[in-house]
Amino acid sequence: MRTLISTAFVSLDGVVEAPGGESGYRNAGWTFKEVDFLPEAYEIKGREQREATAMLLGRVSYEAFSTVWPDMEEFADYKAMPKYVVSTTLTEDDLAPGWGETTILRSLEDVAALKETDGGPIIVHGSASLTRSLADAGLIDRYHLLVFPLLLGAGKRLFSTADKPAQKLKLTEHETYANGIQKMVFDTTH
Repeated sequence: MRTLISTAFVSLDGVVEAPGGESGYRNAGWTFKEVDFLPEAYEIKGREQREATAMLLGRVSYEAFSTVWPDMEEFADYKAMPKYVVSTTLTEDDLAPGWGETTILRSLEDVAALKETDGGPIIVHGSASLTRSLADAGLIDRYHLLVFPLLLGAGKRLFSTADKPAQKLKLTEHETYANGIQKMVFDTTH
């Protein structure tokens, strides 16, 4: 079974919306505007590109990333990587040219089936709504979190608010950086 990893920049109060500056959000760009940049705090991002063998995205994140990432040197490893987009509305004609093989999945059952295939880890970037659904369905195996020392208040949350049994996580890696960012890697227990 393949490992499904959710990776996120998250504020201390759980907000993941607009970390890079997407418009229409009061605190857009909070990862760059509010916290000093320290390269060592982002080491995990390069490691994710080297270790992942596929990328899973929701439609909104796919549409945002596919217009920018294909030409960015820092995301070169993702260009040739197989991509999967979970969407009930996206069509083949909507897929970005020049960003490698992309497959549309229509349901969480399709994601569960993908996890059963041969291959290495699958990384989920952004995709807050998808991540909450995947977590509620018990499909996420690991979280790679960079927690920023910010309270943002409003915004999309990484974690679901569904009333469900507690889920214990196992901390497998952690580090705190001089700028206050905390790296936390958790494995889920199924």
